Amino acid sequence: MSQIDSLPPLRDVINKHGLSAKKELGQNFLLDLNLTARIARIASPLENSTIIEVGPGPGGLTRALLSEGAKKVIAIERDERALPALAEIAEAYPDRLEVISGDAMEMDYTAMVDGPTKLIANLPYNIATPLLTGWLSLQSKTALFESLTLMFQKEVADRICAQPRTKAYGRLSILCGWMTDAHVALNVGPAAFTPPPKVSSSVAHLVPKPRNSDLKIENLEAVTRSAFGQRRKMLRQSLKGLNVELELFYEAAGIKGTERAEELSVAQFVAMAELYQRLK
Repeated sequence: MSQIDSLPPLRDVINKHGLSAKKELGQNFLLDLNLTARIARIASPLENSTIIEVGPGPGGLTRALLSEGAKKVIAIERDERALPALAEIAEAYPDRLEVISGDAMEMDYTAMVDGPTKLIANLPYNIATPLLTGWLSLQSKTALFESLTLMFQKEVADRICAQPRTKAYGRLSILCGWMTDAHVALNVGPAAFTPPPKVSSSVAHLVPKPRNSDLKIENLEAVTRSAFGQRRKMLRQSLKGLNVELELFYEAAGIKGTERAEELSVAQFVAMAELYQRLK
């Protein structure tokens, strides 16, 4: 019998520790251990990596990560009710689970990274996007993470992986496309969660690209914010707020200015942002 089988069923764990999901914490628990194992395998191999997990709750994904061979899991949990349940998992997997009680939005992730590190989490939906953009901002300064395997609302995962000329394509698509190779690895229906959310979910798998530019993330964000701030307008209107000679932007991106933001590729936005960084 494996260690994961020696632990009690997750529903029993939830009942024992009074872990009813709290809406204000964005909690929707995954109780299907076959599904959590599938999520863990998306990021495989795990044997040589430390895994950072946010919002483990009763520990369904935590158990899968350890069972699938993760060298170490660092689980960040804000809900103190979950700590005893996670302590039971730590006891079953000696020296392989570290639980940090605190807010994932306030953590120093650089201090956690010591060797190959992957982020794998069923994220609380109410903070999922700011967590991702914060991690990418860190990644843009130093290569912290080997990969990020994260559960989002389906519409957010679609935005992360969207291509130009699609409805979902926008600022988040460009940021993720610049920094990572991203794809939707798994779609998950509401019934897989307790309680079931009102929306479908998806696991996005993001693998950071090697940095080949000194472009700062804030300059790319400034250009995309301006371009998509008036999404239906032509770029010659929406980019005016950057106070840069627009003809230089057009030349850098190989455009006429009559295009709308969703028509440009990630590379074209990067070219404009690099110019903006030099000129501002």
